[in-house]
Amino acid sequence: MPAPRAGEPARLMVETAVSAVLNWDYDARTTRLSQLYESAKLAQWNASTDIDWSLRVGFGSPLPEGSAYALGTFRSSPLAHRGKAGWDAFRWEVQAWMVSQFLHGEQAALVSCARLAEVLPEVEAKLCAISQAGDEARHVEAFARYVREHVPDPYPVTEALRALFQDALVAREWEFTALAIQCLVEPVALAGFRLAEATFHDALIKQIVVRVARDEARHVSFGVLLLKDVLPELSDAERAHREEFVLEAIELLRLRFLLTDVWERLEVDRAAGVRFATYDPGLAAYRRSLFSRIVPMLAQIGLLTPTVVARLDRLDLLDRAAARTVERMRRGGRAG
Repeated sequence: MPAPRAGEPARLMVETAVSAVLNWDYDARTTRLSQLYESAKLAQWNASTDIDWSLRVGFGSPLPEGSAYALGTFRSSPLAHRGKAGWDAFRWEVQAWMVSQFLHGEQAALVSCARLAEVLPEVEAKLCAISQAGDEARHVEAFARYVREHVPDPYPVTEALRALFQDALVAREWEFTALAIQCLVEPVALAGFRLAEATFHDALIKQIVVRVARDEARHVSFGVLLLKDVLPELSDAERAHREEFVLEAIELLRLRFLLTDVWERLEVDRAAGVRFATYDPGLAAYRRSLFSRIVPMLAQIGLLTPTVVARLDRLDLLDRAAARTVERMRRGGRAG
């Protein structure tokens, strides 16, 4: 893949051959897909008029100290010697980084859903995919405006996320695209939006993530409906291939939450920052919260295998709810 020329915006270009499918059978077969499409039509909102863009964003301004738990995290961090100003700078930079990655992820989801609409075999699934593409376009619009107007120095897409997007889009089989976006990126994003509502620092971005999260919950359901009956029908070799894809994607998703870009922006030694993010109890708990929705998702589509569970456990990505899901599966119960 050629590097961008000097002064040219960075971009990801993926060339692949996929088979477009037109299906002349319009009989409704999957009631839940039809219901999901109806919900999508009713839940539309306008990023220009339904968000109060007059709300002030004081990026970089002093912030309340926060909880004692959060303060404990900061005091053990490589930024502790910078005092309250350093703590505030860190929190604003994390918000800027998160919103930037939200924006990049929403564009990747937009393109992926357009791809799915092209290749999915059933008309009902195509309708859901293209309605999700419309949602993602609205999300790109909202996050792009917020970043353009309120984030002084936005972050580029992380290398880990860029690699995952390329893997999702280069695949010829649509299940890989759906696995990456619907079953891994979307659940982590949904958890991130829920956490952002509680932890971000201005009313405008909170208003945006609340609306986006409502759409994303529907997108996660679409992923389950797409894959829950497909993967069990695959051969052992095909399932093993998809399991390996999930393992690699989990590694990439976790890697970006070590905040390498933030440490570099704040002029913190990269190795020290990554080491702190890896082992700090507060940041580890935050990552477990972000990954909490992946476990039931993978369970429902039949890919929460012992190997995947072991990888999640080794990376310290299983919270209590996820551990309970795993335990129910081991006992032969429903994943929930």
